[in-house]
Amino acid sequence: MTAHVVQRSTAETTLMRQFETEKLSSSPRRADAFGRFIAGGLPTRRVESWHYTDLRAAMRDAAPLAPAPDSGAIEDARAILTDRKRMAAWRIVLVDGRLVAELCDQFPPAVSFSREEPSPVDVDDPMVALNEAMSVEAYVLKVADGARVEGLIEITHISTAKDARSVYSRVAILLGIGASASLIESYLGAGPGVQRNSLAILTLAEGARAKHVVLVEDDAELHIESRLGQLAAGAELNDFVLISGGALTRRQLFHKLIGPEAKITLGGLTLLDGKRRSDTTLQVVHAAEAGTSREYYRAIVDDEAVGTFQGKVIVENAAQKTDGAMKSQAVLLSPRAQMNAKPELEILADDVVCGHGATVGSLDPEQLFYMMTRSLDRDEAESMLLEAFGEEAIRRIEDDVLAEALRRPFWAWLARERVARVGGEGEIHWVESAS
Repeated sequence: MTAHVVQRSTAETTLMRQFETEKLSSSPRRADAFGRFIAGGLPTRRVESWHYTDLRAAMRDAAPLAPAPDSGAIEDARAILTDRKRMAAWRIVLVDGRLVAELCDQFPPAVSFSREEPSPVDVDDPMVALNEAMSVEAYVLKVADGARVEGLIEITHISTAKDARSVYSRVAILLGIGASASLIESYLGAGPGVQRNSLAILTLAEGARAKHVVLVEDDAELHIESRLGQLAAGAELNDFVLISGGALTRRQLFHKLIGPEAKITLGGLTLLDGKRRSDTTLQVVHAAEAGTSREYYRAIVDDEAVGTFQGKVIVENAAQKTDGAMKSQAVLLSPRAQMNAKPELEILADDVVCGHGATVGSLDPEQLFYMMTRSLDRDEAESMLLEAFGEEAIRRIEDDVLAEALRRPFWAWLARERVARVGGEGEIHWVESAS
């Protein structure tokens, strides 16, 4: 009988060596998580949810693990924060996956942030398991029952590596019964050699409300981001992402409405140029009655870039009276640009209202012609139409401060895009839209 030999990729072999070298296997929980990862290895197209992103082929090797930040890394992070306009009342700063207390603010009594391992979430995904195994530190942000946090809370993930490094981060956000808060997470500083694996767990107790925005702006070689959420009865989550950076970006969301009358709104705007690739894959499970879900994602894709949206809504037997709607829309600015869209519904209940749709196309030539007859040149007309396309998505966050945080990187990308199209000539002026 011939024994079956598992062929490991170079990256998988390196990850196995890193796991042993860092002595992470001494933790039974980490050892179990790494075992789950290595059982399947890096995902390929054979894994249905990874069909459009063959990570095993894309990740030729695993970069060395980022060390704990030294004084130089902390000063680099401070410089990045200084150059960035601050919008949050309270800031948490993770440098290369680790908390740097001297860069953080003191929270009000109802909010706490501590180093502790969050409760495990039952999600079968290799990169979620790898994050659990390799994250050196884990943190939990808690908002107390009944607390209403008026100011914006920001969690800033800063990468300071000057060469190839792997960065793992793991954060849980817990809102107590009846609590409410607005949060923004931003990813900054990563250069072309950085491989990032970030995980966030969002748990909303009964009646809790959260608005949450994510900004991916830096130039990481690989950005893998997982979001795991649970909403109790009457909880509401409005979550939005703007992606304008990264060579290969994969965002995967696993949300479950476990209580009746829970409501979730997921949205995003992806901006792609060059040969960049971005994959947004989400799963929303309705497990209780009278839940509401909305998924609304838009993408602008230029040059030879490739965008992907995979959305799946599952309505279980107990989730009668579910109201669900999902839409993906993309604008292609180049004949070589690509967009993959795969919306799905799996409905096991019989009293529901659910629907989905997807559109992919170029800018409307009739709209362009109309605007050009009003003394605008073609570049100006295209820029105005693209701004309107993105602005309609951003406004869905329904928060002026968060919307402003999203508009700035959006306008910056549009400005770079227009300069590239006109050959670097001319000066770009953007007029801020009304909220």
